[in-house]
Amino acid sequence: MSKPIIVIGAGICGMSTALWLRRFGHNVILMDKAKPGMGASYGNAGLLAQWAIVPITEPSLWKQIPKHLIDPMSPLFVKWRYLPTLLPWLVEFLRNANANKALKTKDALVPLLTDSVLQHKVLTEGTSAQSWIADSKFSYAYRDKTSFEKDTFSWACKKEAGMVPDVITGLDVQDVEPICGPAIKCLAVLSGQGHVLSPHIYVSKLAEVFQNLGGTFIQTDVQDFEKNMDKISAVLTDQGRFACDKIVVTAGIWSKPLMGKLGLNVPLETERGYHVVYKNPSQTPENPMMITTGKFAVTPMTDGLRCAGTVELGGITLGPSEAPIKMLRRRVAEVFPNMTYECTEEWMGFRPSTPDSLPLIGELDHSGIFTAFGHQHVGMTAGPKTGRLIADMIDKRTPNIDMSPYDPVRYASR
Repeated sequence: MSKPIIVIGAGICGMSTALWLRRFGHNVILMDKAKPGMGASYGNAGLLAQWAIVPITEPSLWKQIPKHLIDPMSPLFVKWRYLPTLLPWLVEFLRNANANKALKTKDALVPLLTDSVLQHKVLTEGTSAQSWIADSKFSYAYRDKTSFEKDTFSWACKKEAGMVPDVITGLDVQDVEPICGPAIKCLAVLSGQGHVLSPHIYVSKLAEVFQNLGGTFIQTDVQDFEKNMDKISAVLTDQGRFACDKIVVTAGIWSKPLMGKLGLNVPLETERGYHVVYKNPSQTPENPMMITTGKFAVTPMTDGLRCAGTVELGGITLGPSEAPIKMLRRRVAEVFPNMTYECTEEWMGFRPSTPDSLPLIGELDHSGIFTAFGHQHVGMTAGPKTGRLIADMIDKRTPNIDMSPYDPVRYASR
């Protein structure tokens, strides 16, 4: 057989890439220092967020930052001792917080996200992973209709992409979602959405499918690379040297040091996300929803009600903070006042984010080095399509969308 293609990172993006490449007949080795699905893919909200086309850097961000930084119940947190390290990335990130750049980012996210449910179903059709995808609606839960009406930029972007909500107000809110207390007086409901019932089990099932198709998974720590005439030739690991003629780096936040070894200085930072799972809840929502006062998602899953979200800027070495968890718990008690539960489980993970809120998907020149990382909070959503796009590029098929916004070469001059 030909030299293998090595995919580095076994989250949803890496797993989807490896699976599509194997289906296309390639010899594929998937590598990760942990078991499949144990990184950001483990603790996310499980949403197939076709609606998540509006970047965090929307024009109102500048007005919101001061309030977020002084309000302990805001969805944005900063580890202040990390600020000196964060500052160059943050400056570049905030340069994108204007209408022109936000709209360009939105236009790039639309083709990557808006058919996510279909992409997941195509990836899993006829496999054991298929049953872990659920069709659902998705509701934005607001304090009142006025709060919904103030969210003009976001809903204008969604409307342009064909997403127009049913707006439900007053006592009708509790008819649609009985779990909601009086703090929620408006729901903006999108139909035709979907979610994953357990992200970790889902990715684990995809790993089984990949291996049943003849793919190889190796749990190993990738340490370095070899090149021959500017082309990748081998991956060096704690289990030895693996010859290859192509690699796909899809290791989330851990892609940054790997790409550094390959000569690409990627300004990748961590959006630290948190979740609280309420075990055996007395009530669950009829469908997943976004609690807009805390900008976190609420998703009914097989292991309980997962409340996941927030953004904490603080790198990967500092420990978890108490404030994001406190915010999640307080907002949940506020909006679901009658819900009881047996116990809770907490988690923190690392989302890989670029200053322009767009992932790196493509090949570095003609080096055989492909990238598929940097999806910030939409990795689960975009994973299958990202994997298919990379597999198409490796197979010399022309993708049916403009790939230039995601081109990793945009960071090559750093």
